[in-house]
Amino acid sequence: MRAGIRLTLAIVLALPIVTTASSMILTSAFLLEFLGQGRWHPLTVISPEPAVRALDASNGSGGPVAVDLYARPALLRPPGLVLVHGLSPTGKDDAGLRDAARLLARAGWAAAVPTVTGLTVLRLRPEDAAAVGATVQALRAAGYERVAVLGISLGAGPALLAAADPSVAPAVSAVLALGGYASAVELLRYTLTGAYAYDGVTGRRPVLENAIAEFSRANAELVGETGRRLVDNRDPAAFDALAGALPEQTRALLEALSPARVVWGLRAPLVLVHGREDPAVPFTESLRLAAAARAAGRPVRVAIVGAVAHVEAGRLAELGDLARLWAAFFAFRRDAER
Repeated sequence: MRAGIRLTLAIVLALPIVTTASSMILTSAFLLEFLGQGRWHPLTVISPEPAVRALDASNGSGGPVAVDLYARPALLRPPGLVLVHGLSPTGKDDAGLRDAARLLARAGWAAAVPTVTGLTVLRLRPEDAAAVGATVQALRAAGYERVAVLGISLGAGPALLAAADPSVAPAVSAVLALGGYASAVELLRYTLTGAYAYDGVTGRRPVLENAIAEFSRANAELVGETGRRLVDNRDPAAFDALAGALPEQTRALLEALSPARVVWGLRAPLVLVHGREDPAVPFTESLRLAAAARAAGRPVRVAIVGAVAHVEAGRLAELGDLARLWAAFFAFRRDAER
């Protein structure tokens, strides 16, 4: 009997060490495969194929939310994760997103992927956060008591809005934004003029006229006479005056879509990963979001790296970049498992 008690105690004491070692190995294998761009498959080699099934979820108004759950066979219940896609016409069925969800499941997550309607038609609204919140609650109902949230690109908006909602925040264990944004106004400035600036860091990139035209078509009711002048402008010096002349309702919408205004409501650690050469969302947006989190007294970790372009692997990274990226993902995993 005493020998059995000693063995049980030894297992209990060793479990955190074993769990940490396993998380470190899985994080390393995940990053190698993610950054390898099809050249290396260490995680695929050491992990079983995940199963995919539908997860029942509904938003606050009772409407159904399309969610797929990716999970591999395991003796212990893995941490839950809500993976929020960026702009994608096919939502959860995007091929690249499905590959990412499988890779996360292989790394030991139960990854739930909802379709966020506004992100499928370039028409993001605050109510899109309801799909993320509904998925968090659906994972809880499925037995995952604490759930992490990972928002990709513009998906960081609804991801953070949901994670900071008082009805959802207590259930969220960790939040990671990959290539996300802090201010909808600053994102609009960058999209229309290519200019970005924060805390002494400035720059400018060429604008994508096709993307601007698509945005205008998807948000026609927001582009009236004053909105048209803003959308047609490419001069950074004229942006503030034109944005300030927008109707009050439009300015209120931009404010409501800005994650920086809600980070005070987070009850989970925040991890921000951004590519230094990101062509879609400037890395200064993660710096802005981190500053807002610190001002609100919330724990935040930032990794600005060359190993990531936008939400995909970038150029060959330096060792320092790889170390920062690994530390960020491991911190996210560690916080999620607590």
